[in-house]
Amino acid sequence: MTGTERARRAVLTVAIALSALAVALFLGALRNDRTIEQDMGTATAEVLSAGSLRSAVAFVTPDGVTHNPELGVLYPTGLTTGQRIAVQYARSDPDLVRVTGRDARVALVPAGSVIVVTWAIAVPVLVYLRRRATDATEQRQGTGATPRAVS
Repeated sequence: MTGTERARRAVLTVAIALSALAVALFLGALRNDRTIEQDMGTATAEVLSAGSLRSAVAFVTPDGVTHNPELGVLYPTGLTTGQRIAVQYARSDPDLVRVTGRDARVALVPAGSVIVVTWAIAVPVLVYLRRRATDATEQRQGTGATPRAVS
């Protein structure tokens, strides 16, 4: 196997792996939503800290227990510290909580973007590597034309 073939396989492997991770992210979001919907509780939560990737919240369940999920709230985009928001949580696992009105569809754009950008980079690289391999093969084999006699 040539270096170009190894490079093509590496690029293809990385692109497939990143795409698979993005799909897994979306499927995980669907699973979390299903878990919440099968045993849903609702509460009003206070946003303790807000970020684009993680926002910490605290809320009280009907049994009087205050919950501050370690991993934060699902789908935290657009929250601000101190804000009071409606949340939905799995009563069987109150640490699994999402902002009311948001679901896995919110994860479609980031996951889809990862896939599109990955392949937008990988395809040109793969085409370049294929051309490079083809050129190298042609150079090893010669052009196939017979030399003409000079008169």
